[in-house]
Amino acid sequence: MSTVTRASLAEHIYTQVGLSRNESAALLEAVLERVAATLQAGSPVKISGFGTFSVRQKGRRVGRNPKTGLEVPILPRSVLVFRPSQVLKARVNGQEPTGEDDAA
Repeated sequence: MSTVTRASLAEHIYTQVGLSRNESAALLEAVLERVAATLQAGSPVKISGFGTFSVRQKGRRVGRNPKTGLEVPILPRSVLVFRPSQVLKARVNGQEPTGEDDAA
């Protein structure tokens, strides 16, 4: 199984939708840019039947260097979280999707 890349997604759009290669690449870039901008603004992105992307804030905490055992502060940060829908989970596990989408 190979890695899915922007180029392979754009090629798939080209073959399935019938847009030109340039239009397919532009469409893909526009979608990805919209998703990134929405997440950057702090709003979740829900793709029905696939899952939900959201940004979560992690607070300051104390970590430990595993090599030296020395405690070091870990600063607050934002992390990207993906929660797959029940439909996607079923497909990945080779099961028949129930038709319900519980990606919230």
